[in-house]
Amino acid sequence: MKSFFVGISPNTSIDTEDIIGIFDMDTSTISVETRSFLRNAQGEEKLVSDVRDIPKSFVVTKEKVYLSQLSSLTLAGRVSEEAF
Repeated sequence: MKSFFVGISPNTSIDTEDIIGIFDMDTSTISVETRSFLRNAQGEEKLVSDVRDIPKSFVVTKEKVYLSQLSSLTLAGRVSEEAF
């Protein structure tokens, strides 16, 4: 897959090469491990929040975790559309 930048919020774009995963907040935060992962990222100042409302998804990259108001399906679609 070729590398490009994808917008995850009005002010944030990230390189697709750095993306490890895109996750839905409603389904993934049911897990205690996921909630702990997000808490740890926040404690280590690796959680980036550029949302004004409740986040719908989060994107894990090599260095940070980004919250997004876009759905995980929308973000995954943006990544796959640009890949070809």
